[in-house]
Amino acid sequence: MTPDLFLGIDLGTSGCRAVAIDALGEARAEAAVDLPPPLRQNGASEQDPALWWEALLEVLRLVAGHIDPATVRALAVDGTSATLLLTDAAGAPLGPALMYDDARARAEAARIAAVAPPDSGAYGPSSALAKLLHLQDRAGMRAARHALHQADWIAGRLCGTYGLGDENNGLKLGYDAVERRWPDWLDRLGVRRELLPRVVPPGRVLGTLRDEAVRRLGYREELRVVAGTTDSVAAFLAASSGGGAMETGTAVTSLGSTLVLKVLTERPLFAPEFGVYSHRLGDRWLAGGASNSGGRVLRHFFSQAELDALTPRLDPGCPTGLEYYPLTAPGERFPHSDPAWPPRLTPRPADDVVFFQAMLEGIARIEAEGYRRLAKLGAPYPTAVSTVGGGARNAAWTAIRRERLGVPLRPARSEQACHGAARLARGAVTGNSDA
Repeated sequence: MTPDLFLGIDLGTSGCRAVAIDALGEARAEAAVDLPPPLRQNGASEQDPALWWEALLEVLRLVAGHIDPATVRALAVDGTSATLLLTDAAGAPLGPALMYDDARARAEAARIAAVAPPDSGAYGPSSALAKLLHLQDRAGMRAARHALHQADWIAGRLCGTYGLGDENNGLKLGYDAVERRWPDWLDRLGVRRELLPRVVPPGRVLGTLRDEAVRRLGYREELRVVAGTTDSVAAFLAASSGGGAMETGTAVTSLGSTLVLKVLTERPLFAPEFGVYSHRLGDRWLAGGASNSGGRVLRHFFSQAELDALTPRLDPGCPTGLEYYPLTAPGERFPHSDPAWPPRLTPRPADDVVFFQAMLEGIARIEAEGYRRLAKLGAPYPTAVSTVGGGARNAAWTAIRRERLGVPLRPARSEQACHGAARLARGAVTGNSDA
């Protein structure tokens, strides 16, 4: 008998990945395609949503080449947190999406800070709520009927129903995950409430497959489209699910385009002055934050081929002594929440190996500071850290991080966020998401 399969899709900054897993969580097929980088200028960061859809169709086509797509029972999508777009009633985008790191909405962020309670996840110019205020009354946006995150929009296209979102993506749009409702203080900001999605927990079935382009690839109409989550929560689920690892204090670092830290706690932590927020995960919480530092900074200076060539020459046992804070432009979210936080990448040594290692040391320093910050706010300091993302495969960087963190770095169950999304899809059918 052909086993039932469950599909997870991860829409990241630089690409789209998909995995089909079986009921035991084993991968049966994987695929990935690249995305062009967002258009970034003067604090703006935009991307055409049509690129996401094209990438999604391509990864679904590739996956279907390795499995029988008719056996896929459910799918879930994760996307970059705080990436927002406005659409009309039919789900057609009214302009480009404002990406997670779009930081133009400083005036709107100041308005939010004046009325939002300390436990809101909507602080900062890169929050989805600041983006909504920036967009909702602009010319051409009066026809808007839905404010959707990246994962919301893709799920809507798949099942033909827009205006639905998940609790994790809703956090930075101002959703109160503790009370599980849109709070009253949003009215003081003039938020157009009709744009806000109806929020459900991650893993809730949103509908069944209605998109004809996907069905022509062999996926069945009965396939369930499941509410997804943010990329960082999906990465946490991917790394830590199974094997009894989901204990309070479980920690995961995502070393992707950006640096994201998550630790499992019994109670939510919110500290907007440090960029700390919490996502609901069942009856517990994932506390953490996302830095603008990470792999994107490395690729700003070096191609992937150059990074691969430099990596064997790194010497983790011989620190550079350079106190870098690697950013591509001013602005930081965590462990400092400051849109003017400056990059620190000087002096630049003549030797590219030293420069590369100093940036790795700087990112590791930010990671350690982040976990210390979370501990000071009430989270348990990790006893071990699992790692996902491309940086997890760099042995020298792992050694640098282990020294900075002072705890073991253990292998992740999976390094790809799409595996976490796939487990949400599986849970919607079997009741077992490992979450």
